[in-house]
Amino acid sequence: MSAPELAGWTHAYSGKVRDLYVPADLSAPGAREQVLVVASDRISAYDHVLSTEIPDKGRILTQLSLWWFDQLDVPNHVISAHEGVPAEVAGRAMICKKLDMFPVECIARGYLTGSGLIEYRQSRTVCEVPLPAGLVDGSRLEPAIFTPSAKAEVGEHDENISYDAVVETVGTGTAETLRSLTLEIYTAAESIARERGIILADTKVEFGLDPSSGVVTLGDEVLTPDSSRFWDAALYAPGQAQPSFDKQYVRDWLTSPESGWDKASDAPPPALPADVVERTRARYVEAYERLTGKAFN
Repeated sequence: MSAPELAGWTHAYSGKVRDLYVPADLSAPGAREQVLVVASDRISAYDHVLSTEIPDKGRILTQLSLWWFDQLDVPNHVISAHEGVPAEVAGRAMICKKLDMFPVECIARGYLTGSGLIEYRQSRTVCEVPLPAGLVDGSRLEPAIFTPSAKAEVGEHDENISYDAVVETVGTGTAETLRSLTLEIYTAAESIARERGIILADTKVEFGLDPSSGVVTLGDEVLTPDSSRFWDAALYAPGQAQPSFDKQYVRDWLTSPESGWDKASDAPPPALPADVVERTRARYVEAYERLTGKAFN
């Protein structure tokens, strides 16, 4: 599960799922402004990177992100997904602009669920945004709301923060830009997904500053099952948890008696059984194929 060695590139960092590389020859034209982003088949749950990988997951996330980048009218960090990408990681890697990333996870919620629902039940707010009374798990939020979080280190959980905290971190002008772009992306993607019978409940995006242009630029992955909640519109029923196109089988199995794992313990999660791996892969593939209209191969 360690990052592979790639000719012409030097490994710089590994996150939960992605490995980042910089050009080995930094004297080459433009080399210092580039980074190779490789999506592995690793999967994380409950702030743990699991020992079991999901076959093709990295390729699915990369190809879906590239498709979404093409749908969105927002500056993004992709330079090339083909030319210059090492053959060993073809299909799961992108050469990207090196951005000065903002330390904020930009989240748009169009439906109430997850950590937002927990906060709502306590205070009728999400990230200090007041919401109407009487909402339930899965209620639609109109308009969608911006609910940022602070980035956490690998193994730690991101912490929901207020918009005022974003202003304190990046300044008023940048905070307004991040909120506006996040909601613009969500609104466009929600409409596209709905046309395909999928509800985009919420999504997390990340932005950085392009040092060469000074433009706030969309980075990382975008609108994948790892960064978004996708629900089947045909099965949508407010008032209960919705089946989703993501790690649901993994989470459900880990918290079941069958796994024997205590989420509250310090012990790492156990290896996943083959049927959970297969079902999880199938959900990622289904999300890709329904959204893009293309077969995954």
